[in-house]
Amino acid sequence: MPATPQEISLAFICVVLVHLVGAAHAVHAMMNVRTSQGTIAWMLFLLGFPYLGVPLYWFLGRSRFQGYIRARRFGDRTLRQTARHMRASLDGSRVEANEGFLRAITKLAEVPITSGNRYDLLIDGEETFRALFRAIEAAEDYVLACFFIVKNDRIGTRFQQALIRKARQGVRVRLIFDEMGSFSLPRSYLRELREAGVECHSFGATRHWWSRFQLNFRNHRKVLIADGKIGFLGGLNVGDEYIDGGSGWSDWRDTHIALEGPAVQVLQLIFIEDWHWAAGGVLDKLNWTPQQVPGPHANVVILPTGPADEQDSWLLFVILAANKAKHRLWIASPYFVPDNGCLAVLQSAAMRGVDVRILLPERADHLLVWLSGFSYYEETIPFGIRLFRYQQGFMHQKTVLIDDTDAVISSANLDNRSFRLNFEISAILPDRRAAAEVAAMLEKDFAACREVFVGEITKRSFFFRALTRAARLMAPVQ
Repeated sequence: MPATPQEISLAFICVVLVHLVGAAHAVHAMMNVRTSQGTIAWMLFLLGFPYLGVPLYWFLGRSRFQGYIRARRFGDRTLRQTARHMRASLDGSRVEANEGFLRAITKLAEVPITSGNRYDLLIDGEETFRALFRAIEAAEDYVLACFFIVKNDRIGTRFQQALIRKARQGVRVRLIFDEMGSFSLPRSYLRELREAGVECHSFGATRHWWSRFQLNFRNHRKVLIADGKIGFLGGLNVGDEYIDGGSGWSDWRDTHIALEGPAVQVLQLIFIEDWHWAAGGVLDKLNWTPQQVPGPHANVVILPTGPADEQDSWLLFVILAANKAKHRLWIASPYFVPDNGCLAVLQSAAMRGVDVRILLPERADHLLVWLSGFSYYEETIPFGIRLFRYQQGFMHQKTVLIDDTDAVISSANLDNRSFRLNFEISAILPDRRAAAEVAAMLEKDFAACREVFVGEITKRSFFFRALTRAARLMAPVQ
């Protein structure tokens, strides 16, 4: 039966309305998406395919975490008071930034460089979890933990039981986990924690009405603090693969760092801001007195980055690092999907004669990101950037080495998600001893790699090269 004129008119009106809504969202994307590449992609999608583009834009198109920003603003008075208290406690440990790189880093971090810190470089899972469990066991007042992934496996159960034991001893235990990273964590795991007195919350990107559609943001930080005396951060989540590769990998290469001294108070301030978003309150009765620790000491800057920042802080850090480097810039990241700005500054550094090396895994754990990485061979290697693929299991560490002067242990990768969508945390050590330790560690890693060349992609089939280019188009949401 043919449609009536009234039905045709109604359908036409609906089509026009949908395209008008798509056009309005395209204007919103033009005014708010941070990169020109992302802006053009979203505008074309919203104007050409609004039926699919509009709902996807609501879930994936945001690059600023408005919910977190609003929560920070609503709780601003208490957080400001705590921040002032923390900064006052650091007066005796504050170090003046005496060079442009460090001045820029402290502006990004909005916290000072602190002196009098002790660090331990923790290489791989056994060493890291031994130190984490030792710190939990020694805690007398509180344990604060935040992990992107918590699994209900062997190491996850050990972690759960360690927290439960401390809670039953009267120690305050607070846990944040990311609801997307820990999507497979069963309710029974959390119920046991809560019944023992552990207060735990998902980071909850959709926790409040104003953030209902902000599913694309993740808390990718991996942090543990015990009594305000010792803090940890780096690349390791809570799961069996971070110890031995689990069932999917022959081995797992990762790096974490343990910190003692005033830097722990800075790390603690960042945790309570995350807690304020996740739990709706500010933690009190914490230790804000920096601990005196035996030497040798190192200066440390704790750099939090994420989609609530006014700028793309992690991307700016990478640009600052590349501009500072005079003879060496080594970066380890499991994912290499740089945007145009990051790529240009790496190319520029290599062309100046800096030894720019990127350490990557050989095999993929996320197919799209792995495929995207191949598309950059022709835009890196001819410029002098050297790419290395790790051969002994999966390489997951996130580290940066600048010359012989600065070392960075981080949770952040070289990809759009870390640049703009994930909450990340980094420890920057402007310290020659730390740089020497990281250099020795990375030299061993490079010895376990094969260097890759442009021919590995140019000799591939047209189909494979097309796949890498198609995957790269999805870089803004990978």
